[in-house]
Amino acid sequence: MLICIPDVLSKGDVAEFRAVMDAAEWEDGRSTAGSQSAEVKKNEQLPPNSDVSRKLGERVIRALTASPLFVSAAIPLHIFPPLFNRYGEGQHFGIHVDNAVRGDHLTGTRIRTDLSVTLFLSEPDEYDGGELVVEDYYGSHEVKLPAGQLVLYPATSLHTVTPITRGVRVASFFWLQSMIRDAHARSMIFDLDIAIQGLVERLGRNDAEVVKLSGLYHNLIRYWAEI
Repeated sequence: MLICIPDVLSKGDVAEFRAVMDAAEWEDGRSTAGSQSAEVKKNEQLPPNSDVSRKLGERVIRALTASPLFVSAAIPLHIFPPLFNRYGEGQHFGIHVDNAVRGDHLTGTRIRTDLSVTLFLSEPDEYDGGELVVEDYYGSHEVKLPAGQLVLYPATSLHTVTPITRGVRVASFFWLQSMIRDAHARSMIFDLDIAIQGLVERLGRNDAEVVKLSGLYHNLIRYWAEI
C-alpha cells in the first residue's frame, strides 16, 4: 500500500520550515543510517537531537494527527520523531530497506517500523532527479510530490532516492508503528473506511447500513489492534 496524502503542510508552513532549515547547521546523513544503508547513502540532514529538528518535528506530528486521511491509512500507534534531510547535486540514496526497529536517543522510545513516511518540502520544479522509487510486488513506483504533501509506504519495501542532477531536494522522513501490524489487514481496513466515507456523503452518517458498516470497521480494528 502506497498512499499519497495532500496538504499536510500549507505553502506558508513550508516556507517557514525552509527559512528555519536554511539557517541551520547540517551534518552527514549517514549518522542515522544502518550498516547497509550507510554504504549507499549520500545526503545531509539536520542533527536529529537539535532544537531545530525537534521543534519542526513536533509541528509535523501535529499536522499529521490533524489529517483524517493519514490517520485512516496509518492507524498510528507510535510516530518516530521526524528527521529532515536534503540532497544536492550528485547526492542520492541507493537501494536499501529501512531498519526494522528504530530507537530515539532522547526519549528512549523504541518502535517497530511498519510504515515509512516522506514529507516533501521542495517543489518538484526546484530540482531534477530525486525521485523516491519504491519497489513492491507490482513493480517500481516513482514518487515526486508537491511541497507539503507526503507519501506513506511499507517500511519493508526496497526503495531508493535517485541522484539529483539540478537543484536541492528537501524533505522530512520518519517511520511509524501502526496499531494494525498486518499490512494486508491494514489495507483492507483503510479501503473499508474510504468506502464508508463515500456512503456517508451520499446517505448520511445515520443511515442504517452506514451505521452497520461503521460498526464492522471498528470491530475489525478491535480484533486486529495491538496497543
